Amino acid sequence: MTSTSPTTPLRLGIAGLGTVGAGTIRLLRANADLIRARAGRPLEVVAVSARDRNRDRGVDLSGLNWHDRAEDLVNDPDVDVVVELIGGSEGTARTVVENALKAGKPVVTANKALLALHGPSLARLSAAHNAPLLFEAAVAGGIPAIKTVREGLAADRLTRVGGILNGTCNYILTVMRETGQAFASVLKDAQELGYAEADPSTDIDGLDAAHKLTILAGLAFGRPVDFSSVHVEGIRHVDAADQNFARALGYSIKLLGLARMTENGLHARVTPCLVPQQSPLAQVNGVFNAVVAEGEFVGRIMIEGRGAGAGPTASAVTADLIDIARGQTMPVWGVQADDGADTVLRAQPITSGQGAFYLRLRVEDRPGVIADITAVLRDCGVSLRSMLQHPAESETAPHVPLVLVTHQTSEAAMQDALKRIGALSAVTDTPVMIRIEAA
Repeated sequence: MTSTSPTTPLRLGIAGLGTVGAGTIRLLRANADLIRARAGRPLEVVAVSARDRNRDRGVDLSGLNWHDRAEDLVNDPDVDVVVELIGGSEGTARTVVENALKAGKPVVTANKALLALHGPSLARLSAAHNAPLLFEAAVAGGIPAIKTVREGLAADRLTRVGGILNGTCNYILTVMRETGQAFASVLKDAQELGYAEADPSTDIDGLDAAHKLTILAGLAFGRPVDFSSVHVEGIRHVDAADQNFARALGYSIKLLGLARMTENGLHARVTPCLVPQQSPLAQVNGVFNAVVAEGEFVGRIMIEGRGAGAGPTASAVTADLIDIARGQTMPVWGVQADDGADTVLRAQPITSGQGAFYLRLRVEDRPGVIADITAVLRDCGVSLRSMLQHPAESETAPHVPLVLVTHQTSEAAMQDALKRIGALSAVTDTPVMIRIEAA
C-alpha cells in the first residue's frame, strides 16, 4: 500500500475517459479541498488512457501521463491506484484489472459485467496479492448500495436483496403506464433522450439488472454467485395493455431483480413483476433505481436514487478512492477467503419457486373458452384468485382479452399450465405471464 502521509497525494491512473471517466476527473478537481479533508490526503489524477488522444472531453488533460494502451497504466511507476472505467467483461478491461491486482495495486471499477462474470477469480487475486478491489459504482450509480449491504448490514444475516436495478427499463415502464404508449414507441423516445443505448438489448433484456443482482447477492450472502444460474427475463413482451390491466388490479409493473436465501438454497431472478401500487417500489419511477434488503434483525430497508449518469457514478468511484486513501478496505465479498468466500453459489432453477401470477390471453369470443382454460388450471393444480374479461376491441374483432390472477402456486405448475393453455385452439396469441410480488 502507498504512504498515508497527509501531504502525500494518492496518485490515480484512470483507464477510460468516457462519460464517467471525464466526470470523475471533474469531480476530483471541483471538490479537491473537500475530498482532501475527508480522505486525509490529496487525490491526484496523474495518468490516463483512452482510444483517442484528440477528442475533446471537456476536461484539461495537459500535464498527465497519457498511455495509448490502458494496460500500460498498471506499470506506470507514478500510479498508486488504477481506476478502470472502460467497461465490458472481457478484453482490455479484464486485463487491466487482473494485471493491477497481480501487481499489488488497488483497483476501483464501475464494471458490473466484469464483476458478475469474473468476481470469484478477481476476489482470489485481490486476496492473494493484498490488493483492494472496490466497486461501489458498479451497482445503482450514486446510491451507496454496496456499502449498505456489505458494511452497514454486516452484523445481520440477510435473507433478501434486490430491487429496481435498471433505470432504462424503469423509465420505459413508467412512461408506458402514464401515457399508454406502446413499448417500441417509448423505447425510441428513450434512445433520443439518451436514456437508452442505440443497442438497448443489455438493458431491456434484463442482463444489466442481472449483473447488478449477481453482485448484490454475492455481498448479501458472503459468496460469489454463478451468473449463469440467475434466471433473466426482460421487458420486450410487456404491452401497454398489461399496464392498463395491472392498474385495474391495483398494481404497477416493474422490472425487479430479486435474490432470496431460503432453506432450499438461493433463488435469484430478474423478471417483470406486478407490485402493489401502494408499495414503496411502485413509487420509484423514471430513471431512478431502488435497492431493497431484508435482514433478520434490521427488517426491511430501501434506498433510492439515480442509478446512472456521470455525476452519480463519479461520486461512487470517488467514495471508493477516499476509502483507499484512508486505508479502509474490505474483502471483495465482505468475508475472508478462509471463511468460505471462494465457494460459488448457484441459484435454484426458476421452476423450484413459488408465487402468484398474472396471465394475459387473447382468446376467441365463443362459449366454452373460459371453461377450457380453467380446466387446464385445475388439472395443473393452479387456483384462480380473480379474472378480468374485457369486451372485444371492436364489434368485428374475433377475439377478446382475458386476464387471470392466480393464488400462490408453484412455478413448475404455472409453467405447465402456460404451455397447455398456449396450445388451446381458442387461444390466438402467445400468452403473457408476469409474476406478482407482494412488495
